[in-house]
Amino acid sequence: MTSKVPVIPSLAPFPEAAWREQLVPTEWQACLDAWIGITSAHLSLSSSHFAQVSRKDESLPEFLISYVAALTENHEAIPAKNSDKPQLLRKQCFLLSYRLLDFDPPPGPLLDWEFLANLSKLYGQRQGGKLLSAAWKRSTSAVEDSLGKIKTYLTMNLEAGLKGDLKSVESQLKRLNHLLHASPEVAAFFLAGDDFMDSLISCYKLMNPPLRKIIISTTYLCLIGLTEGGKPKFSSLVDQLYSLKSAADIHKAGPTNVNDSLVAELVTATPILKQVQQRIEASGSGSSRAKSVLAALDGFKKAGGHQRPPRLIKRKIDKGKGIAQDDDFEQDSNSQIHVHRMSLISQVQDLFPDLGSGFIVKLLDEYDDNVELVISHLLEDSLPSHLQGADRSEELKSPLQPSGDLAPGMAPHSTPPQLPTRRNVFDDDEFDQLTMDTSRLHFGRRNPNQTADDVLDDKSTAPNKAAILSALAAFDSDDDERDDTYDVEDVGGTVDSAAPGNNPEEVNLDVRDGQDEALFRAYKSTPDVFNRDAATRRGKARMVLKESTGMTDESIEGWGLMLSRDPRQMRRLDAKFSSFSGEQKTLAPTAWRASPAGSGTEDSDIDGNNRGRGGLRGGRGRGRGRGGGRGGNVAGPTGDKETEVARNRKEANKGSRANHNRRDQRAKKMARGGFPG
Repeated sequence: MTSKVPVIPSLAPFPEAAWREQLVPTEWQACLDAWIGITSAHLSLSSSHFAQVSRKDESLPEFLISYVAALTENHEAIPAKNSDKPQLLRKQCFLLSYRLLDFDPPPGPLLDWEFLANLSKLYGQRQGGKLLSAAWKRSTSAVEDSLGKIKTYLTMNLEAGLKGDLKSVESQLKRLNHLLHASPEVAAFFLAGDDFMDSLISCYKLMNPPLRKIIISTTYLCLIGLTEGGKPKFSSLVDQLYSLKSAADIHKAGPTNVNDSLVAELVTATPILKQVQQRIEASGSGSSRAKSVLAALDGFKKAGGHQRPPRLIKRKIDKGKGIAQDDDFEQDSNSQIHVHRMSLISQVQDLFPDLGSGFIVKLLDEYDDNVELVISHLLEDSLPSHLQGADRSEELKSPLQPSGDLAPGMAPHSTPPQLPTRRNVFDDDEFDQLTMDTSRLHFGRRNPNQTADDVLDDKSTAPNKAAILSALAAFDSDDDERDDTYDVEDVGGTVDSAAPGNNPEEVNLDVRDGQDEALFRAYKSTPDVFNRDAATRRGKARMVLKESTGMTDESIEGWGLMLSRDPRQMRRLDAKFSSFSGEQKTLAPTAWRASPAGSGTEDSDIDGNNRGRGGLRGGRGRGRGRGGGRGGNVAGPTGDKETEVARNRKEANKGSRANHNRRDQRAKKMARGGFPG
C-alpha cells in the first residue's frame, strides 16, 4: 500500500528591499512563519516524496534564488528584533539547497554561477564548499556551461581594455572571487588554458586602482585554488607560475616601470609564494623546476613592499588591581610604617627587647620621636600615667585592616545639586517648540542653483527707493556734533578764545566758508561739474575745484547732491554769497546795432571808437580799435574810398595781427618772468 503524496503550498519569492520596507512588523512575522513552515514541510519529506513534490516545485528554486540574492546584497535584509526566526530560516534554506543540489539531476536554475557565488558568499568557504561540491558532483557539465559563459565574457572584456565594459567586469570579478574561494574545481576550470590569465595580465596595465585590486585577488584565488581539494594540481600550478614569470620578464624589458606589473604586485602584496612553497613541501612532490620558478618570482618583489605585518599578540599587563585579600593586609602591614619610624623602634627595642612595637610607637608619639628622651623616661620609670598602665607587650597593627565594607565612607547621601542648564536666545522658539512650518526648513543653501546675478536681479527684498531718498533728505550734513577736544576742562588750562586766532571754531568757519563759496559759485555757474561720472572727474573744471577747496571727488559730489535736495541750504548760501553792495542796478547791452544811416553807432562793437571789438586790446596806449586810427572804418558806407581801403588793410593784415602776434607777445612776456616792460 503506497502512502499518499502530501500537498505542500507554493513558496512566495523573497521580497526586494523596496517591498520589505512597506511591510509592517506583524505582516513580516507572518511571512517568516509561512516560509519556515513550508520549508520545514519540504525537509520532512522522504526521498521518494521529495522527488515527486519538491523536485518538481518550481517555486522552491525561485524562492532560494531571491532569498540568497537579498541576503548577499544586505546581510541585515531580515531584521531579527530579538527573534530566532531569521536564523532558523537561514538554516533551513541551507539544508533545502543542499538537498536539491545533491539530487540527480539538480534543478537547472540552481546551477547558475551567480546563485552558486551568492551561496559561497552567504555561507562561507566551509559550508558553501559543501554545496558547490554537491552541485559539481551531480551535474558537472551544467555547471561548466554556466561558468564557460562568464569566463568568455570576462576574457573578452579584459582583453578589450578601455573599450570593454570595465564597470561590469569589476562587479562580476568581485562576485566570482567568492566562488573561487569556496571551490577548487572552479579555480582549476578558469585556469584551464592561458586565455583567462593572459587577459588578467593585459587588463592590469590599465590605471584603474579598484579594478587592479580585484584582479590581484582573482589571480591569487585562482592560483591558490590549485593547491586545495582532494587532488591538488601542482603541475598546472607550476605552469601558470612559469607563464607569470615570462610575462614579468617581458614587462621588465619594456619601457614601463618594473614594479608596475601584475606579477610584482602579486608576489609583494600576497603570500602566494610562501603558501605555495609550504604546500608543495607538505605534499612531498617538490621538484627543482618548481623551486627555480618560485626563486625567480621572488626576485620581482618590490623593495620595501607593503607585505602583511605580523599579527600582534596583545598581552594582558598585570597592574596590581583586584579585590584585596586578608593575606595582602598581613603581608603589607609593616610597609605602612615609615622607614625612619621603624629605625627608631629598632633602637628602643635594642635596649628594651621586652617592649612591643605598638607600645614603643605610643612612646614616640608622646615625646615627638625623640629616642633619647624615650629611653631616659624608661630608665627613670617616669612615664605619664596613661602610659604606665598600658600594655607594654602590644605589637603594632596595620591601620588598613580588612573589613566587610571594601568601600568605606560610601554611605548614601543626598544628590548634589546639578549644574545650571545652559540656555541661549534660541530656546523656546518656534523651531524648539516644533511649530515651525516645514516648508521653511532646508539643508544647506535654500536655492543651490542661484547665482549672484540672480540675487542682484531680485528686487523683492531690496529697500524702497523712496525710503532711501527720505532718509538722505532728513540727513543734515551741517548738523555735526561739536568737537570738545580742546575744551577748557579737557585741556587742563585756560584758552583765551576771545583773542584773534585762538578760537578754533573761527578758523574752521573761515575754511568752511571758503569751501562753500567756491563750491556754490561753481554750482551756480556750471552744475555739470558735480556729475558723478568718470569724464567729469577727469575734467579741467573738476581739477580746478579740487585744488581750490582741497576736497575729494566724493566730497564734492556729495556736497552738490545734498545741496540739490535741500532748498533751505540753497537759499542760505544764495543770500550769503550772492549779495551785491554796488550802485549799478542794470547793465546796458554793448552789442552793435545797425543805425538807419547804415553807419556804426557809439555802442557798436566794430566801430572806430575805443569801445569797439578789439579796441581795448589794440588801444593800449594808442587809443584805436581793430579797424580805426587810419582814417577809414570797415563799417563805413559802401562805396566810400576810405572804407574800402580799411577793409583791404584788414584782410591783408589779418594773419599777422591775429593769434600769431598774441602768441609771440605772450612768449616774450613769459621769458621776462611774467612781468611787463
